[in-house]
Amino acid sequence: MGNNNLRLYFIDAMRAWAILMMLQGHFVDGLLDNVFRDNSNSVFSVWKYFRGVTAPVFFTVSGFIFTYLLIKGNEIGFKNPRVKKGVKRGLQLLAIGYLLRLNFFGLLKGQIYGSFYLVDVLHCIGLSILGIIGIYLLTITRNKYLFPGVLLVTTLVLFVLEPNYKQYAHHYLPELLANYLTKANGSVFTIMPWFGYATIGAFMSVLFTRFKNFKYLYPAAILSFTIVGFGLLFYSSGFFLKLYNWTGMLVFSKVYFNNYLFIRLGDVSLAFAVFMLFRRFMSNSTILKIGQSTLSIYVIHYIILYGSFTGLGLYYFLNHSLSPNFVIPGALAFVVTTTVLALQYERNKVYIKLQLSTAAKTLQLKGESWLNEEGQSLLKAFIVKSRLTLIRLFRLVKN
Repeated sequence: MGNNNLRLYFIDAMRAWAILMMLQGHFVDGLLDNVFRDNSNSVFSVWKYFRGVTAPVFFTVSGFIFTYLLIKGNEIGFKNPRVKKGVKRGLQLLAIGYLLRLNFFGLLKGQIYGSFYLVDVLHCIGLSILGIIGIYLLTITRNKYLFPGVLLVTTLVLFVLEPNYKQYAHHYLPELLANYLTKANGSVFTIMPWFGYATIGAFMSVLFTRFKNFKYLYPAAILSFTIVGFGLLFYSSGFFLKLYNWTGMLVFSKVYFNNYLFIRLGDVSLAFAVFMLFRRFMSNSTILKIGQSTLSIYVIHYIILYGSFTGLGLYYFLNHSLSPNFVIPGALAFVVTTTVLALQYERNKVYIKLQLSTAAKTLQLKGESWLNEEGQSLLKAFIVKSRLTLIRLFRLVKN
């Protein structure tokens, strides 16, 4: 591979690590019996801490890799083909996010369950990609420092003001939109503050790209990320306390008392430093394939664990019921199975899509010839109710 591709090895390795951590984190968190969730237990507390690092790393790396691809060509603005691809990708992630929360049994009844409207990681990453594109289009043709500057300021503003805006439930908005801004209805993620991790990743990517030919890029980057990481971990809280004492602005004291965003950003910085330090050992083809197959891994894990489309996943049957003796080997088996299935899918993706397309056409053209009368009625009812549901969804979004 060329030199430019080598520089992305550590990013793919970070994506692979983050998605595998997410798999075991969701499995353990969903199935471990509450009686074993003891924060005084050192093993559980260490696991819990590193589980909390996963999402910030995933969002930051997503912003990094998308922006790296967005700005590496010569075309800028709307002429950049990556803009159109990025919009398509962002909308695709939003659509998949909603699709995974769809329940076909509910559709057969002409109902959409409330969980469908909840926002998860795919929704936020998709919207973050669209947000980065918006910032790019508004700033890229102006001063060369404006694009990275706006990205950095966006992160700082979202993180500093988080104690203020997180308290609002946004009842004045339709639930579909409010769920992007509040967890009051059960959303797992919200676009604020998580967009801040994507924009800081985009900011890192701009710096990485602009200094890519610097002879000592990696030593300088590793040192910088290490200093920033430890600085955020151990000194950011004290810094905000000093800001509060100096300015009297209450928001700084609120950050001081719940400074998880900047501390997690410190964890992310140290993760970048570690993966860059060992980048030469991360060119393994399997690691790279896992890092490049995160969407497939996420979709398959969601179906198996949470029972997308049917509601009948491992979480339904084993919710908070297992001891560590079963959860630990179960998590390992879950990670391996999900990853193998995803890699197999990626390897045979074209063939699988062709077969699904052929099956869909066969069902559409010949279905009624092999279905009995009851089956025909169910098929027709499903189609009619699905159409009505989609019309309702369209009207809801439109309003």
